[in-house]
Amino acid sequence: MAALRLLAWALPRGVSALRPPPALPHRLIRRYVSDRSGSVHFYTDPVKAVEGVKDGSTVMLGGFGLCGIPENLIGALKTKGVKDLKIVSSNVGVDDFGLGILLASKQVRRVVCSYLGENALCEKLYLAGELELEMTPQGTLAERIRAGGTGVPAFYTPTGYGTLVQEGGSPIRYAPDGHLITLSEPREVREFQGRFYLLEHAIRADFALIKGWKADRSGNVIFRGSARNFNVPMCKAADISVVEVEEIVDVGTFAPEDIHVPNIYVDRVIKGPKFEKRIERLTTRDSKPAPGSKDNDPSRTRIIKRAALEFQDGMYANLGIGIPVLASNYISPKMTVYLHSENGILGLGPFPLKNEVDADVINAGKQTVTVVPGGCFFASDDSFAMIRGGHLQLTMLGAMQVSQYGDLANWMVPGKKVKGMGGAMDLVSSKKTRVVVTMEHCTKTKQPKILKKCTMPLTGKRCVDLIITEKAVFEVNHSKGLTLVELWEGSSVDDIKATTACSFAVSPNLKPMQQIKLDA
Repeated sequence: MAALRLLAWALPRGVSALRPPPALPHRLIRRYVSDRSGSVHFYTDPVKAVEGVKDGSTVMLGGFGLCGIPENLIGALKTKGVKDLKIVSSNVGVDDFGLGILLASKQVRRVVCSYLGENALCEKLYLAGELELEMTPQGTLAERIRAGGTGVPAFYTPTGYGTLVQEGGSPIRYAPDGHLITLSEPREVREFQGRFYLLEHAIRADFALIKGWKADRSGNVIFRGSARNFNVPMCKAADISVVEVEEIVDVGTFAPEDIHVPNIYVDRVIKGPKFEKRIERLTTRDSKPAPGSKDNDPSRTRIIKRAALEFQDGMYANLGIGIPVLASNYISPKMTVYLHSENGILGLGPFPLKNEVDADVINAGKQTVTVVPGGCFFASDDSFAMIRGGHLQLTMLGAMQVSQYGDLANWMVPGKKVKGMGGAMDLVSSKKTRVVVTMEHCTKTKQPKILKKCTMPLTGKRCVDLIITEKAVFEVNHSKGLTLVELWEGSSVDDIKATTACSFAVSPNLKPMQQIKLDA
């Protein structure tokens, strides 16, 4: 009844709430637009657009890598000189662009992110004790932000169970002499239907700095390509959301069903004065690998061509950075495989030609890509709903170490190297998704990477189903261990035993290592 009374109040006098109202007169439409424009403020100066950000503020920065970052608003924070900022960002970009600008000027006290990528400056500041770093699985980060925007204080997720995320002890802050000052706290764990889940808390911010493509004069926003990523959930999870766009258009330009972020979530809009739209990893299919590059390594090619045999017609699959994503080059033209990228693409196509490069269309490895007909874009929180919800049949990842029972480590060497878990912890958390690891059998120093027990922090516990190296293929039973099922013709069982640091069974049907044919 309250809803009906409210509707009746909103309608012109004499119009019943129980039957469709007539079309609103133009004067009412004009008044409505004027009122909404009054609640969304438009700016021309980026520094004025971030007014209110002060020392110690929590600020969300939209984007993924360098794609869809609010570069003008980041520059405005640099100009303002605010410091001790707590930044929430999917990753940290590069040394001299995006978030790297604020890191270089020592304006950031703490970063909450999932992946450092190629930002050597961030890694250096962190290991030197000059920066606090809270690493969070990418899907958990997206869901924490989404929850913050919906008024949900906390939630349970399977992601990270059995790792440092759940157990606590992940390094957040080092002292200058290298010893640890701050470690992550353990998570509360509960069992639901025979599986264990950990409690994660929502994230809200004082400000969210967002990069859109276009906004209309009432503050509705649309995005382009994979630049939607973290921008959408972040826009909803801050006290003040500031959106920079490439174009501001008249009300009515967007069809109502095409709007990605309604104006109720938008407080300030600015048309960016300039956009560099830098590309982190320009990759085209008409460029040849440099001589001596890994792409010309026959051992690497061997792994890739074996991994491609795991694809099946109609499959939805996610491919990790490096060897996994290259396996897509060998998908048989006789089958359809829908490739998923956790930054918000379903239907990845080949790398573009040089004249097709688009800074707004990248994959999770920050490489320029194309999208096949029928492909689509979406926000990061939707992307990880697909992953955790078990809608992918295959995920293929690289690894630093794998244990005999399928434990996976691929994100951190404590005190030395920190890349971040990215989306990997989420990708291995679904029991419905087959996990295939592709990696070299040993390290550059000839140390085995297949071990009785991983010595590095885990990405997932008992999650790997198949291991493919240049020497062999192992099936993984999470309770019984490894079985050698395929062997490269240049290797022997004795060689595999000598270069594998755990016991394994040998299949009675041991086969030569298979390779997909180029014309398959």
